[in-house]
Amino acid sequence: MHNRYSWVAAITLVVILAGCKQAPPPPAPDTHDADVKAISDLETATVQAIAAKDLDKACAFYADDASLFMPDAHVFNGMPAIKAALKPMLGDKNFSFTISSQKVDVAKSGDLGYGYGAYTMTMTNPKTKKVLTEKGRYVTVYKKQADGGWKAIVDIDSEDARPSPAKKHRR
Repeated sequence: MHNRYSWVAAITLVVILAGCKQAPPPPAPDTHDADVKAISDLETATVQAIAAKDLDKACAFYADDASLFMPDAHVFNGMPAIKAALKPMLGDKNFSFTISSQKVDVAKSGDLGYGYGAYTMTMTNPKTKKVLTEKGRYVTVYKKQADGGWKAIVDIDSEDARPSPAKKHRR
C-alpha cells in the first residue's frame, strides 16, 4: 500500500510540474538605433584621433585581439601589432586619413555591428620618399564589449587602385 501512495504522489508531481511552464523572458530592449549611433560616433572619434596623430586614442578603437588588414601588408593581429603598424604612419608629417561612411548597422542580436565606406589616405612612401594618395574602401566589424561600448574586431582596407602622387594644393 505504501508503494501505491508513492506512485500516486510521483504522478501528481509530474502533472503539476508539466503544468508549471515558465513564461519566456521578456524580449531584450531594442537598442539598434543607439548602437548604430555609438558605432558612427566611434568612427568619427577615431578619424579625429588619427588626424591629431594620437596613437593611443586611435588604437582605442580596436579590441585587444583585433585584426587589421591593410593593402600590401600582412595581417596585424592584436594590439601590439596594430600599434606597431600605425605608429610610423601617424609619425609621417604628410599623413592624413579621412573616411566617407556609407553604412553602419547592427545585428538583431545586438552584439555585432559593421560599417563600410570609402577612405582617402595620404602618406610618404618609405622607399621613394614621395607623397602618395591612396583611395579605397573599408569594412569594419565591431563587437559590443562587456561595458556596452563597441570595439573594432576586424578592420579591412582595400585600395581602389595603386597610390598615386599627391596633388599639390594651391595656397
